[in-house]
Amino acid sequence: MARRAAYRKKRQNKFGMFLVTTVVAMMLIVVAIKSIELKQKLAVYQAKEQMLTEQIAEEEKRSEEIEEYEKYTHTKKYIEEVAKDKLGLVHENEIIFREED
Repeated sequence: MARRAAYRKKRQNKFGMFLVTTVVAMMLIVVAIKSIELKQKLAVYQAKEQMLTEQIAEEEKRSEEIEEYEKYTHTKKYIEEVAKDKLGLVHENEIIFREED
């Protein structure tokens, strides 16, 4: 009987070790899969971040251009150009040459 009990114990130990090994292997597989998914998400987020960084740079450049244009619109030269183009005004003693249609 002692032999049977020892045999059962050995068999239970082997079965227990098999179960533990299986569970650990499954956990490793799940962790590996999740790791791959996270790396893919990271790559997507990095691409989005790069795109947004470029958009920010473009908008900052555009903002600077708008600020420069605003400064230009406050100059005398701009006011004279608008007066000539839209209102047809000229300086005194200025001669205007127009093409005949």
